[in-house]
Amino acid sequence: MPPITGDTSDKIGIIAGGGQFPLLFAKAVHRQGLRVYAAAHKGETDEALADEVDSLKWVKLGQLGRIISFFRDEGVKKTVFIGSITKTNIFRDVRPDLKGLGLWNKIDIKQDDAILRAVADRLEKDGIEVVASTHYVPELLFPRGILTRKKPTKDQINDIAFGWKIARSIGRLDIGQCVVVRNHTVLAVEAIEGTDATIHRGGSLGKERTVVVKLRKPKQDLRFDLPAVGEKTIQSMQEVRAAVLAVEAGYALFFDREPVIRAADAAGIVIVGVAEKDSGELYF
Repeated sequence: MPPITGDTSDKIGIIAGGGQFPLLFAKAVHRQGLRVYAAAHKGETDEALADEVDSLKWVKLGQLGRIISFFRDEGVKKTVFIGSITKTNIFRDVRPDLKGLGLWNKIDIKQDDAILRAVADRLEKDGIEVVASTHYVPELLFPRGILTRKKPTKDQINDIAFGWKIARSIGRLDIGQCVVVRNHTVLAVEAIEGTDATIHRGGSLGKERTVVVKLRKPKQDLRFDLPAVGEKTIQSMQEVRAAVLAVEAGYALFFDREPVIRAADAAGIVIVGVAEKDSGELYF
């Protein structure tokens, strides 16, 4: 099938992982009058996405050539990366095609940002611009302020500041975006296992005084891999009786906002959106 010519300004591509974000995004941009074309990953993406987009192509992790061919055939010139990929699958479930394999072999450091930037660069060489998803759904960004009835104590505020510095440090190394702390002690650092596993690991040690801090990496490319929290996050915190969730305001995605806040209030958990001044001072 030859590439489609003509006006493509009303088309947006989705390179979709798991979770609800691809579905929320597709619905939101349809309301804006755009047509949506999704490259969905087998074993990761919710099959319900097929009902929310104009066209969908199933791919396996690493099949970059299939994604590029699909977007070319549909006349898609802009795309977003949205949804989660189970990171441990890079060790057991990658099925690259020739373009994917060629790109993979050129990446020296197999970490999140390096991989995603390399894929984005390859797409843009093929005429497909990778843009920030939040341009289309700014209402999903985490707000600043204390969002729950319960407020953080002085000790918890100090732990937020401590965890913030630690999270920034691991972010500079492109390790992860979340840390779990208590009394100025690091209980868990997020790596390839993801936020929920990190909360369980750290929370099993810190119990009811655990503080969870989640923020972007210092050189975060806002086109992909933004920190995200939702119902699973608060469920994990409830299971280990964690006390506080502190998230960087304006640079993280917040799904299921109202149900999450209600659940936190019921469990006595504090949720706070934190911002940082140029001086490094934190404020709510």
